[in-house]
Amino acid sequence: MEEKRYQSLKEFYPFYLTEHSNSTSRILHFIGTALVILLLPASLLFHDARLLLLIPFVGYGFAWVGHFFFEKNKPATFKYPAYSLASDFLLFFDLLSGKEKFKP
Repeated sequence: MEEKRYQSLKEFYPFYLTEHSNSTSRILHFIGTALVILLLPASLLFHDARLLLLIPFVGYGFAWVGHFFFEKNKPATFKYPAYSLASDFLLFFDLLSGKEKFKP
């Protein structure tokens, strides 16, 4: 059976949400993305560009724990890196606004 190839973020995001159906995983993704967002101004505030080096470890670290231990699936980052990254931020802001729930 041939795997579906996504052609747009609008088409990909519903799939992304199905891969993030565990509430603990969603919380971990939210925390990781929030810390990534905080690291950007922190690097400017503290005049320390080394903080930017933490971004992939913080962002992916929390997310991958969610996938491997709670979702029990492989992160979409490996096949769709750009759509996956964009969807991380979409989910973050959808959770923040209440459009998506932490417990789907």
